[in-house]
Amino acid sequence: MDTSLFDRAAQFAIEAHQGAERRGKGFPYIIHPMEAAAIVATISNDPEMLAAAILHDTVEDTNVTIEQIEEQFGPRVARLVHVETAQKGDSWRARREVQIERFKLADRDSKIVAMGDKLSNLRAIAIDYRELGDALWSRFHAPEGKKDIEWYYRSLAVALNELADTAPHQEFVSLIETTFKG
Repeated sequence: MDTSLFDRAAQFAIEAHQGAERRGKGFPYIIHPMEAAAIVATISNDPEMLAAAILHDTVEDTNVTIEQIEEQFGPRVARLVHVETAQKGDSWRARREVQIERFKLADRDSKIVAMGDKLSNLRAIAIDYRELGDALWSRFHAPEGKKDIEWYYRSLAVALNELADTAPHQEFVSLIETTFKG
């Protein structure tokens, strides 16, 4: 297997996220994109999808532009990263609604990259919820806390339902049920 594209993407992502910490976790931010790529790898070994998974937050969270991603990694990787990149501005809910609609209309490959990111995020939420209980929800910028976060993840599960036959989607749905029960 030729891993050169992924290796370059991983190095690029490491440099782009240099010094950043995962909010509330106390470890290097790059761990999250690495986990997202590992989740994608359980569904596909496509080098461009794996590269997009590890690069998925570079445009949203760093000074990297989508044009730089395209120049370095090609148009398909840039498109996959772009689909995953949340828009800036508007309210918390409006940004999530746009993202959910984008995922509903996205192709399967884009949904797979999104699943890597969203499952990694939900795993972290589930762990934190077991430790912190309802105090966790105050960490989020969601106006209605747990209610909004639950709406978002349940909506994502529906938007990404094309992946229902995959282990990551099944884990995603299971974590939603255990994290938001009651």
